[in-house]
Amino acid sequence: MRLLISILGLLLASQMNAQNLKDIVVSESGKEVDGLIGSLNQKLDLASPVPVVSYEVDGKKGDPHKAITFNVVPDKDFTKGYKAVVTFTNRSADTVALSNVVPLGIENKTVYITGKGDNHLSRTHLFRPDRIPVNVIVPDNAWELGYSGTNIDGDLSICALTRRDPESLKNAQAKRFETLVGPGGSVSYVLYAELYKGGWQNGLRRIFQERHLYDVEEFDNSLYEREDLKWIRNAYVIHLIMSWDKNFYDSQKGGYTVNEFLARGRRLYGGDDALGLWPTWPTLGTDQRNQFDLFRELPGGLPKIKQLANEFRKDGTVFFLCYNPWDESSREEGHMSGIADLIKETDADGVVLDTKGSSSKEYQDAADSIKEGVIMYSEGMAVPKDMQGIVSGRVHNALYYPPFLNLNKFIKPEFALFRVGELFKEPIKREFALAFFNGHGTELNIFAPGQPSWVNEQYKYLGRTSRILRENSPNFSSSAYTPLITTLHDGIYVNEWPLDEKTIYTVFSLIPEGFKEVLFEVDVEEDFHFVDLWHHKEVDPVLKDDRYYIEVETDAFNKSYLGSNNESEVDCIAKLPKLLDTDLENDVLRVSASTGSVIKIWAGEPSYDKKAVELEVGQHTIRLLDYLGRYEGKVVIQLFENDILQDENVVNIKPGTPRLASVVEKTEIKKKVKGMVRIPEGQFTFKGTHGDGFIPYPMYREGQVFEMDSYLMDKHPVTNAEFKKFIDATDYRPADEDNFLRHWTGGNIPEGQKDFPVVYVSYEDAKAFAKWAKKRLPTELEWQYAAQAGDGREWPWSNKTDDIYREQESITATLTVFKIKGIDEKYCNLGNGEMDPIGKYPKGANPYGLEDLVGSVWQMTNDLYKSGSYDYILMKGGSYYNPASSWWYVQGGPRELHYREHLLRVSQSFERNATVGFRCVKDL
Repeated sequence: MRLLISILGLLLASQMNAQNLKDIVVSESGKEVDGLIGSLNQKLDLASPVPVVSYEVDGKKGDPHKAITFNVVPDKDFTKGYKAVVTFTNRSADTVALSNVVPLGIENKTVYITGKGDNHLSRTHLFRPDRIPVNVIVPDNAWELGYSGTNIDGDLSICALTRRDPESLKNAQAKRFETLVGPGGSVSYVLYAELYKGGWQNGLRRIFQERHLYDVEEFDNSLYEREDLKWIRNAYVIHLIMSWDKNFYDSQKGGYTVNEFLARGRRLYGGDDALGLWPTWPTLGTDQRNQFDLFRELPGGLPKIKQLANEFRKDGTVFFLCYNPWDESSREEGHMSGIADLIKETDADGVVLDTKGSSSKEYQDAADSIKEGVIMYSEGMAVPKDMQGIVSGRVHNALYYPPFLNLNKFIKPEFALFRVGELFKEPIKREFALAFFNGHGTELNIFAPGQPSWVNEQYKYLGRTSRILRENSPNFSSSAYTPLITTLHDGIYVNEWPLDEKTIYTVFSLIPEGFKEVLFEVDVEEDFHFVDLWHHKEVDPVLKDDRYYIEVETDAFNKSYLGSNNESEVDCIAKLPKLLDTDLENDVLRVSASTGSVIKIWAGEPSYDKKAVELEVGQHTIRLLDYLGRYEGKVVIQLFENDILQDENVVNIKPGTPRLASVVEKTEIKKKVKGMVRIPEGQFTFKGTHGDGFIPYPMYREGQVFEMDSYLMDKHPVTNAEFKKFIDATDYRPADEDNFLRHWTGGNIPEGQKDFPVVYVSYEDAKAFAKWAKKRLPTELEWQYAAQAGDGREWPWSNKTDDIYREQESITATLTVFKIKGIDEKYCNLGNGEMDPIGKYPKGANPYGLEDLVGSVWQMTNDLYKSGSYDYILMKGGSYYNPASSWWYVQGGPRELHYREHLLRVSQSFERNATVGFRCVKDL
């Protein structure tokens, strides 16, 4: 299937060349089509009769007053399908308006194009069955065109085009959308027709893209094949700025400000791909200076402009000059030599051709004589025949509220189009949305004064649309582009931009309440997946009636915006190859890719005012806390090849998720240490329980099986005596001394408490002791594995503790209180409020010989967790203290070996408690 996409044009051409249209058989009346003759002389029957043409006279269908007659003269020498001249003659005594001439009529059509309404610049609409007509842009020399697609049988259809012959008018006047024909006058339309297979867009492709509306016999593609000119296809934002604009030069400060203007643009919308300077109109003609002189006399002259242009280019913005071909009365200077001189002296990269919709070999030659890669950029859209001489141009702002489907882009997808947007009138989000939907760029023409308060907000929206265009640029110049693919809903539209290894779908919505439903059909392939690039989320196809569909989501917009230049919303779906392999476990992100040039990781949605974490292609395991800090939410992982998106995965850090922030620093290896017990290697299935879950506990390890290495663990919690040795040996003093060993007096252990577990120590205090002792704190896994002695027991002394039970009371959605009953007091302290020395309960030891695991002191582990709001340390074992008058207390006393409690962190002094101690481990 992917190969079919890459050779779509050739395939369609071969299919249609194998069987094309040779002739249309016209009825004796000359009004209707009796049949079709294929190129193999076979007769093809239409499903129902159709007229040769349909048309309107004075705005009424069917010419009710019979003012117009027509005759059809086929061109027998035409070899690319069928061609005929249809001549309309006015037989009445009045001047009539002939309009909406559509070949083969408008009834029972898969699609047709003709005029609708009375807009003086924008009447052309594309009509589909059971759908709202779509206003479209067509070339400036084809406003009056008519088009239709008619199914013949199964996959075979006929497409037809009518175009007015401007040389044929007799006693007639051509208007944009109609022809005024005087009494006895006439006008001719040329009718073309060909066969095609597949969807209605293939017929449109045949006539618009492959035949270029029959404007030229053979299209000269040489400019588009020049490597030095292809860069413009990857440009999507241009500003044209006048030299007296304070964003370019501040006369009060006496200096250029344009670099600050461009820097703001880089933050908001990724910067300008090109900046065009305009120092001429409306001041040109004040004196004898010509347009080139005005460039030369800018502050600092052309050397300064060249310096600026070089500075722009370093930051990714090329420099365009303007050229005014109408400048014929000022100081005489050859235009071609003037253009060449300016390009040479400023090192310009492009020329804006004022008032022109085309270029010429002369202009390009003048630029080429100085340097390669200089772009001619026309003020208007080049018509198909003129596209041979220029590779970029504008969708003019004279068409203020433009149709939302631009068929000029369909005619020549490689032609770099830029829709002109103006900031001073009103918010123009629709302009950015339409440029995005049609896969072309935006020119911000800021000639008219005004910098509205909302401009930065609008620029950020431009940043979102332009980012997707830039990162998928090859798709938007693909000849396989298919407009308006079939959707399940009207009022929301989808264009398809396929390439071999990636397909982009741009979505344009006029539904103000927003939209979130399945919308269009897709092919599902094992090695591909779907990603919403606008919302940056992965999308699973939905099976419906044995077909797969994609859900589309568009945001709501204010209904009052309908009909304004701020209406609409967009979405973008990408079908991407599975090149990234990502997995997020708690805070650890594993990402790998074997192709591409860079992996980018974003905290939230990518934007130009943020910086991504960049990794080389390969295999990586990173901790997100180290790279993204406390950020919670969506994490977007993208793979690029030379700035072009190859794949995207999205993972999510749920807000409030506790993420493991601590690392294990291995100790020196020693086989035997006094006071420590050897824990054998083995397999361990983790199960955790906890008290009040209002502040969430980590659940990512639940049910996982772990292979545990052998290690040593302290038989008992660290005692006051052991901690005193550490202080005496190191003179340790914490940075925060409040509450440090609060129960000691004058730095001395209370009488009779040398063998009591040390308390009133912080996490940092415990780690400092462990480091001195060449040990470390155990992880929760290590503590629990050792305590459960390899068999998952709940209590240390036996794996058969059916006589121990819990009285359960559900308090809130997050809190269930379990009161432990049935423990014999010979095994542990039951929570009497009095601390015991270590080793008091030898019967409470586990099979490995570990004692004081429960009911002694809460024992800190190495596991420090961070969320977006809180930090805490996981503790195990319960303690000697068990407040019982309210369920809101921490559930103390002896706790099951799988039970965990968090020690919330404010400061070291705050977390030093009378019930919290620790024991250590050492690596083997």
